[in-house]
Amino acid sequence: MKPRDLLDLVLLGALWGASFLFTRICSPEFGPAAISAVRVIGASLLLVPLLAWRGDVRDLLRHAPRLMVLGLGNSALPFLCFGFAALSITAGLSAIFNAATPLFGAVIGWLWLRDKPTPWRALGLAIGFAGVVWLAWNKASFKPGGTGWAVVACLLAPLMYGYSASFTKRFMTGVQSLALAAGSQLAASIVLVVPGLIWWPQVNPSMRAWFAAAGLAVGCTGLAYVIFFRLIARIGPAKTITVTFLVPAFAVLWGWVFLGEGVTPQMLIGCTVILVGTALATGLVGASRKD
Repeated sequence: MKPRDLLDLVLLGALWGASFLFTRICSPEFGPAAISAVRVIGASLLLVPLLAWRGDVRDLLRHAPRLMVLGLGNSALPFLCFGFAALSITAGLSAIFNAATPLFGAVIGWLWLRDKPTPWRALGLAIGFAGVVWLAWNKASFKPGGTGWAVVACLLAPLMYGYSASFTKRFMTGVQSLALAAGSQLAASIVLVVPGLIWWPQVNPSMRAWFAAAGLAVGCTGLAYVIFFRLIARIGPAKTITVTFLVPAFAVLWGWVFLGEGVTPQMLIGCTVILVGTALATGLVGASRKD
């Protein structure tokens, strides 16, 4: 991997890790619906003009129905889930649950696309999901004031990400990456604009929350998508997916530095187990060259 690609990979991990920090800052003031709407609309304002500058806007019309499905499953609903979860659990814990995305993607690909995993990858799925269950069981409490529903939301989000990955592979192979990014954010904007207006906060958010929302929309969503798809084009999806290992580390770091969030031994153990399982399930380790 060239130094430039490695730098992009670290930057992407830092940006996506920061998304959990910014969501944690914004959600109490904006609410989950409003901040999700701001996030995707802001990203659309960056990505759609970039697509237009390249002369590829027709791709949005050509694939509009499927982009709506992708925008709903890959942005609108997961962002709502993480926005809701941020009201009661830390940025680091949300990011650790998000690290299970490749696990859900592997299972859905197996069931839907008949992409049967090798024994090593099946072992990885078992290990990874054991870590998810252990961490969720340890953190979830459905008593008044508990975090149970926040944990459920954090598990629904990677499930939808995993579905969206298989949907993209099944129905949108060959569509250029920038069109997917811009179209999915525009579709998510259409879905979320009305809920965002209905649940817009009665008290105007602080400047701190607005700056965090701008960072979330422009940096963690719009710019991050550009870097993500650029990495896929340069180094391939298998190496790009290693960003999964960086996101929780950066999220925990940002939460500790800027919000004073603590890191428990249970979080570290759960994160380690999930990432080991992810490495096996995605073929990053333990796979033969034929895999």
